[in-house]
Amino acid sequence: MTDLLLAFGLVLVFEGLVFALAPLGIEDLLKLMATISPDRRRQIGLVAVALGVGLVALARQFGG
Repeated sequence: MTDLLLAFGLVLVFEGLVFALAPLGIEDLLKLMATISPDRRRQIGLVAVALGVGLVALARQFGG
């Protein structure tokens, strides 16, 4: 449970930093995302999930 809270907290920190430091960049990114097909966005999301799972697995293996 501690790992889950830590992960959620880190997500909020990084998401908050993006919104705080580059609010106009977010608008541009959303406009770009609107031009990408839903199937392609789904593929991008699945790749991001796979990379995230891999990073968590590596951290658990090497971090103790």
